[in-house]
Amino acid sequence: MPSQLHVGAATSNITPTLGTHMIGFFEDRLAEDVHDEICSRALVLHNDDMAMAIVVLDLAVAWKADLDVTKQRASDLTGIPADNICISCTHTHYGPATIGGLGTPRDEQYMSWAMEKAADAVKLAQNRLQPARVGHASGSCPEETHNRRWHMQDGSVIMHPPHQSPDIVRPAGPKDPEVAVAVFIGEDGRPIAALCNYPTHYVGTSAANVVSANFFGAFCRALPRLAGHDFVTVATNGCCGDVYYADPTGEAPPTPHPFYQVERSASAVAASAYGAWQQIRDFEPHVDLGVLTQMIDFRRRESSEQEMARARQLYADKSDTGDKEWIYAREMLLLAEEPLVRQTPIMGLRIGALGIVGMPGEIFVDYGLQIKARSPFARTMPIELANDYIGYCPTDVALVEGSYETRLARTAKAAPGTEKQMVDAAVEVLNRLAESQ
Repeated sequence: MPSQLHVGAATSNITPTLGTHMIGFFEDRLAEDVHDEICSRALVLHNDDMAMAIVVLDLAVAWKADLDVTKQRASDLTGIPADNICISCTHTHYGPATIGGLGTPRDEQYMSWAMEKAADAVKLAQNRLQPARVGHASGSCPEETHNRRWHMQDGSVIMHPPHQSPDIVRPAGPKDPEVAVAVFIGEDGRPIAALCNYPTHYVGTSAANVVSANFFGAFCRALPRLAGHDFVTVATNGCCGDVYYADPTGEAPPTPHPFYQVERSASAVAASAYGAWQQIRDFEPHVDLGVLTQMIDFRRRESSEQEMARARQLYADKSDTGDKEWIYAREMLLLAEEPLVRQTPIMGLRIGALGIVGMPGEIFVDYGLQIKARSPFARTMPIELANDYIGYCPTDVALVEGSYETRLARTAKAAPGTEKQMVDAAVEVLNRLAESQ
């Protein structure tokens, strides 16, 4: 039998200073205000055999080299091996520019500070380790996740068609309504932490220059409020590269104030998570822990010589750097400087009968559905934007259909075959973890 589980959880504040470059739009923005703090949220799990940490950053994305800084400092502070630390991002579009992309430059000053500061949460969580039991369950909230790619009457596939457009035909992909939750309780029966997983891209707001953790920050406030206890919520983003909270076949969502839909949607999903939590009957004090990472060769798409020539000409001819075609021409030229193939991690974690797999991009929802269907675990949480960033990872069908997520850029470069490669690697990691105990 595995030894007693110990769990600790904590947060550290990584809110940027005003004036920081912000990511998520085509154009560069500078932070002018803060709606809610952005955080590093850490969950540390420990038994006699293993210590590991799950960390979630309220950031859009982060490259492996940056996250490795956080992992190494967290390891230095705690003794937890860096390879046993999984770090993902929630993909807020209202946070600092963690990478350069489209019309936004990377904010180097912020990143050099934040990647160090984010590690504090792991040490703080370790400081709070206590005997714990864990249980997990799933709810469903189909109302807050919808495929955002739609087939149109003219044969095209577009992202975010106008609400109630007569030209909408059908969604170009599925959605995943599962709200998975793992709850860790102390010896007194009170919650220590909750680990949650739900696929939603982000919730748009008109407050473009206001820093916010967006949906996942609101979710992390809503769940303890519903439970009536103070604890740390670590909310991870599922495979959501092609989903969004709003359904374009209905009316445009009302926005009495800029963050109305953020708070409403997060509260709805948190209610589903809390309802699932209340159905948990068995909380286990002795569970197997496991971590396993498999490196895969990620291949980017290549432009033809003709495409490169057009891009060079457009880049040279245009003086309006806000023009989208100029931006995409620059993206093509910058992407050509990147390696054709590079390694990136697929990371699996085991908490008893709960399997977790982290993948390094904006992963289309169909990947997650395939992984869940093939997983050997009773419940599986696929986490996107984990441990690296390789841009959008569409299905092979979507690459043929086109639209924003497939148009070549540093943020959208996955080659055909990425879908099978990543799904197979994720399932293999989960199978190996399931067989290892």
